Amino acid sequence: MPLPTDTPDDSIPLRPSPLVSKVFGEPRFHTEGDVAALAYAADGTLWSIDETGLLRRWAPDGKLLARHFLSDLETVWCFSPDAKLLASGNDSLILWDVATGHLVKRLPQSAWVTAIGFGPDGRTIASGHDDGVVRFWDTASQRFLGQVQACSKPVPVSAVACSSRGEYVATAGEERVVRLWNELTHKLVGELSSHTDRIPAMAWSPDGRLLVSAGWDTSARVWRPPQTEPVILLNSHADQVHTLAFSPDGKLLACADSNFDIHLWRDPEKAIAGPVLHGHTDEIVCLAFSPDGSKLASAGLDRVIHIWDTREGKLLAGPNPKGRHVIAVVPGRPLRLASSGETKVRVWNTESEAEIAPTGLCPAYCVAASPDGKWLAIGGTDDLTKLWNVLEGRLIASLEATKPPVGFATFSADSKYLAHTSPADGLVWIWKCDTATAELLLIEAADGCTLEGISFHPDGRRIAAGGVDYLSTGTRDGAVSVWDIPTKDKLFTIDVGVYAVEFDPQGKYLAGAGFDDAVYVWDVETQETVFVLGGHQGKIHTVVFSPDGSYIVSGGDDSTIRVWDVLSGRFLVAREFDSAVQSLAFSPDGWHLYCGNGNTTCYQIEFKRLLED
Repeated sequence: MPLPTDTPDDSIPLRPSPLVSKVFGEPRFHTEGDVAALAYAADGTLWSIDETGLLRRWAPDGKLLARHFLSDLETVWCFSPDAKLLASGNDSLILWDVATGHLVKRLPQSAWVTAIGFGPDGRTIASGHDDGVVRFWDTASQRFLGQVQACSKPVPVSAVACSSRGEYVATAGEERVVRLWNELTHKLVGELSSHTDRIPAMAWSPDGRLLVSAGWDTSARVWRPPQTEPVILLNSHADQVHTLAFSPDGKLLACADSNFDIHLWRDPEKAIAGPVLHGHTDEIVCLAFSPDGSKLASAGLDRVIHIWDTREGKLLAGPNPKGRHVIAVVPGRPLRLASSGETKVRVWNTESEAEIAPTGLCPAYCVAASPDGKWLAIGGTDDLTKLWNVLEGRLIASLEATKPPVGFATFSADSKYLAHTSPADGLVWIWKCDTATAELLLIEAADGCTLEGISFHPDGRRIAAGGVDYLSTGTRDGAVSVWDIPTKDKLFTIDVGVYAVEFDPQGKYLAGAGFDDAVYVWDVETQETVFVLGGHQGKIHTVVFSPDGSYIVSGGDDSTIRVWDVLSGRFLVAREFDSAVQSLAFSPDGWHLYCGNGNTTCYQIEFKRLLED
């Protein structure tokens, strides 16, 4: 049955939870399911398919253009070379039209489909099965073309690859042998039996001269068929090589390994290595080069499509390659929400949900808003913080830090001062907003640790800086230091590593998002630990107090928001969402809680409902 055509942009993304009343931004290059396959179209857009059967079309900048739900019953997915057809497999081989998401044909099988490979022009398709057989089909007529016994015994076929010249078909099974077949006659040409462990993927060079096989024996092996001995072994990978792909011009080979890294080979035949791409946090399942070969898309179990510059090996899109997702609520009418979740700052009118100035004007590593609603600070991926007068809608100054990026920024309670950090050198700069002049520089503000967060005390005389001791220079995992601003004296240091710090509105408590996945609450006057609040199952990115000081709220990599009563430390509620919670901010009246998510979106949540539902 035909499925609906493109989903309109104004309905993307769907509401992720009944608790979320508004969504700001789009989940650029982020998915809710593990990504099973990728393919670039000729126009430069990117197609992806989740294991849950959700087909998505992405703009080059990561904006979601369309999506279609196909089916969640398949275990194998594969795009045709031109990205016009998509094949999936379970106990049937199923063909889909990519542009519309319509089902083209279902071909029932006598054995479970375990591997799929398209011919170079997309006119034929080969399906591997758990009985060791590979079957061939005509994609236009869906006519059966024949089959081969790809494995010497009935074990699953692990990979199928058709040569770009239409000369050979390569098959691999769980018996760890690669076999070459004549694509037209289906006669066996040779056996390549060099791997010592599983062969999960294979790829042919665009000129058809080389076949590369990925192995769980640390290597990608380069073959020159019909020769049956490898030309060379590419051995610099981790224990397992999971998937690989050639660039359209054949000059690059990308191999993804079990360290979640991608190795680029400039000349695989001579083992000339290029850059190694670091950034994924889980297994990489699929790779795809852009039509001109300048970009590489990668994706898998971490549910974030990464886009890489293949010349310089730099991350271009997906997770913000140079930033962190920090949000700030700008008081006033209309209430504004600023976000650094994407490569450039975005600012929304929270009532109309329209984007307003200074949205998209400069790269952003962090953002901060003054309590009086006058100032917006945009900490850059460079060494500058852009200070905006929101009321007048103009840039006031560019405030320089020593080294890039600007890691965190915050305003004093009276809105007269702005503090920002230079995490690379451990410095905290304090600026006077009206004159854009530096008032104070704190050296080693977190007692020699990194600078992960800073917070002004409500009295404006004190400031806290916290961080982590990644080098393990002492017995502690980090520190929080509190400074007296007028005297420039360090008042005290608490030997606990944190990713964020926050004073409560009355100035009695200081909270920290602990390195050990617990929230710490200290008495500011006595420096004693009042509470250690556990429960998070991963890194805690953010901790905030409600405007009335009654609640403490935290969010982290476990995609949960947790709430405690400040006076008793009693745990109240935990709510799970669909993405890591990287920052939190209340509206001035405490009615709404805003969260900045790992998928680059921002949510508006009615706080009372969060507590009661």
